Amino acid sequence: MLGKKSFNNLFMLTLLGVFLGLFLKFFAFDVLHISGSSMSPNLKQGDSIIINKLAYGIHKPFSESYIHQYNSPSKNEIVTFLHDNKIVIKRCVLTPGEHLDFLVDSQYYLLIDNTKIPLLKDEYDKLKYAEFVPEGYIFVLGDNYQESVDSRNYGFVSIKDIIGKAVGK
Repeated sequence: MLGKKSFNNLFMLTLLGVFLGLFLKFFAFDVLHISGSSMSPNLKQGDSIIINKLAYGIHKPFSESYIHQYNSPSKNEIVTFLHDNKIVIKRCVLTPGEHLDFLVDSQYYLLIDNTKIPLLKDEYDKLKYAEFVPEGYIFVLGDNYQESVDSRNYGFVSIKDIIGKAVGK
């Protein structure tokens, strides 16, 4: 039988554990379950990944901004961000100030590191006047860019909207 003091200690320890767990989930780390194939073959539907929410700054919970931002995504990092009130995961392929190169022949292409990324005409029309990625923004693509909805469709992603960086499966 637990005494009153032991019960109070156990209750306080449990309460502290719950608050610590919530603090870590809202501010430090989270687990994201992949749905869809836009990041295949690196991340497949059903995979779980760990998101470091402190990679770029201290994010306000339930918000699209930072309390304090101290870093920005680097090229090739996998980031999560909010788009249309959904958490999205994509790869950062261009960072602020980087040049957008296009190739137009019988089809439209965005050239990234000597790789031709196909564009539909309306995607090209949205991007063709953007010479550089604006400050405070990144350009993201899904690894399976043939099936991905990404910056080709919705434009540049504000760094303020980034929730965190994928750090492991």
